[in-house]
Amino acid sequence: MKKFILTLALLVPGLALAAGSGYHLDKANYDLTDKASLQRGAQLFVNYCLGCHQMQYQRYQRTFEDLGIPFELGQEHLQFTGEKVGDHMTNNMSSDSAAAWFGAPPPDLTLVARVRTADWVYTYLRTFYADDSRPFGVNNKVFPEVGMPHVLQELQGVQSETTEKRLVDGEMKDVYVGLKSDGTGTMSESEYDQAMLDLVNFLVYTGEPSRLESESIGRWVIVFLFILLVLVYLLKKEYWREVH
Repeated sequence: MKKFILTLALLVPGLALAAGSGYHLDKANYDLTDKASLQRGAQLFVNYCLGCHQMQYQRYQRTFEDLGIPFELGQEHLQFTGEKVGDHMTNNMSSDSAAAWFGAPPPDLTLVARVRTADWVYTYLRTFYADDSRPFGVNNKVFPEVGMPHVLQELQGVQSETTEKRLVDGEMKDVYVGLKSDGTGTMSESEYDQAMLDLVNFLVYTGEPSRLESESIGRWVIVFLFILLVLVYLLKKEYWREVH
């Protein structure tokens, strides 16, 4: 009974996090075999996310090896505070300071794509919009009243809600139709979408670094079991041949 309660306690928060606001989620067509995309995603994470969010279950060394990054280049371009190559991807922000600045410590992102789903993270990263009522001047369609700034705003620009007049219940009303950037970002919309897909690709990888290897082994296990089934069937026929 205690084990069941503990399992439920761990599961329910994960389901609640994945539920979100009900906003339509765009499909994240990530590709874990695309090493270039994973490398770009790692660079984005280190440059824009690692200052607040840690990956305390992911090591630099494992990342460099899996993504095909030479240790020297990885340490030069992806490690900025003197960590060793075997260290975890953490930062120096204290939990107390983070709670004071953001209301709560920023969550660890090692497993975020597994908890939230890749589609959720991809849509979340692309749906920040200007909202003067929020402490950091931005809100998010997927995560309403989010407590973090839009750290990627220099890439995307400032987005605003767009509406149009539509007939609703016999009355003309302003209806939300989407978000539109002011064009001040350093990336175009398509470039930003690709960058976020690269970042999501990296987050999916860190959630299960051995996924490709496991899937490959799984396919060979299925092939082995099929061959074994044929052999067992033939053996069964041989055993029962004399009985009949």
